[in-house]
Amino acid sequence: MTGWMSALSVYRDKRILSITLLGFSSGVPLLLTASILQAWLTQEQVDLTSIGLFTLVGLPYTLKFLWAPLIDNIRIPLLTNLFGRRRSWLLLLQAFLIAATLSLAFSDPKGDLFHVAVAALVVAFASASYDIIVDAFRIEICDEKNMAAGAATYVYGYRIAMWLTGFSSFVIADFFGWTISYMVMAAYILIGTITVLLTREPQIDEQALEPEGPAPENAYLDWLKTSVIDPFLNFMQKPDWLIILLFTVLYKFGDSLAGAMSNPFYLQTGFTLTEIAEIVKTLGTVAIFGGLFLGGWLLAATTMYRALWISGILQMVSNLMFAAQAVIGPDLTFLALTIGLENVASGMGTAVFVAYLSSLCNVAYTATQYALLTSLMAVARTVLVSPAGWLVEQVGWVEFFLITTAAALPGLGLLWYLSYRQPIEQQEGARSAPVE
Repeated sequence: MTGWMSALSVYRDKRILSITLLGFSSGVPLLLTASILQAWLTQEQVDLTSIGLFTLVGLPYTLKFLWAPLIDNIRIPLLTNLFGRRRSWLLLLQAFLIAATLSLAFSDPKGDLFHVAVAALVVAFASASYDIIVDAFRIEICDEKNMAAGAATYVYGYRIAMWLTGFSSFVIADFFGWTISYMVMAAYILIGTITVLLTREPQIDEQALEPEGPAPENAYLDWLKTSVIDPFLNFMQKPDWLIILLFTVLYKFGDSLAGAMSNPFYLQTGFTLTEIAEIVKTLGTVAIFGGLFLGGWLLAATTMYRALWISGILQMVSNLMFAAQAVIGPDLTFLALTIGLENVASGMGTAVFVAYLSSLCNVAYTATQYALLTSLMAVARTVLVSPAGWLVEQVGWVEFFLITTAAALPGLGLLWYLSYRQPIEQQEGARSAPVE
């Protein structure tokens, strides 16, 4: 018992606190170009087709692995000598993020929607790049003893930032307007800047960082072959690999399609920004954590494919709650029920699906294959959902959510095919697949 209690001291490590705060600053920008921006555009009476197309600004989060090697190897003149290799990148990208967020804050959706789109894309690119460096910094600053604690507290900091920005941005906008709201969100990023200035550069063998062998451009091509092409070619050796990739895209498509227009729906139904902050952002966060827990429990209690079936059906049925909400109107009690059920189902689906993707990875290419699979999964919530606003304008909210319910059927059809083709013993063995 004494050993277990003494192990808790790892959370008093200053490095762990730094990672938590950097996780917070990394999580702040995520919603600024997604659900928060959707709400702002809706209040400015931007057409729903344009709002739907704004999901495409999230593409940098999907494609960031393409420029990660460049950020990993390029040294910034002057700043590297002053602050070190990782801290210089952190400070530069934090300044870039703050400037881009302020540019978005002072944009005019009514007068110049193109400027809003460009500013949002720059924020997303800076945020995705910042995530790359924070991950590298987190790994390098930790040792074997506190690596797990660093990973856990990073996620906590990230999730707290997502909740705080989702909640506070709506409340501030309700009272002071969106420009002030985005200015406050930009100020949140300064927490990461102060953290970097008070944290030491990771101690890495500088000689090991000196370039050896091929030129940088050749090194990048070598990286592309090793990290992207080889893992993908290895994945192609799996039976039904193309069906698996299609299933990866479509399993959560109905869920993603409904979520793409959720904030415009709440506002057009008649809910205020403060009500959305209190129910959707706060209750929804609690519900999704509960869903993640239930998904892990479900996977431990049954087979992988049964867990995917249960979660997939719940995700599909929960979309009908939004259709019912559209009929009922701005009823807060029913909204709480809708958000609770939908987020629990979504959390369960996420936990089980992440475990499924993890189980597909070859141990020789675990990190790269998983990154590629999750990037492919993100296609459903960026590219494929971009026509969602146009669809709402054509059919209306009730019909739209009925369509999102039907949009889950192709994924379930592919699940039926895969579960039929998968040997029973492999299904049973999937019980031990890790949930991340």
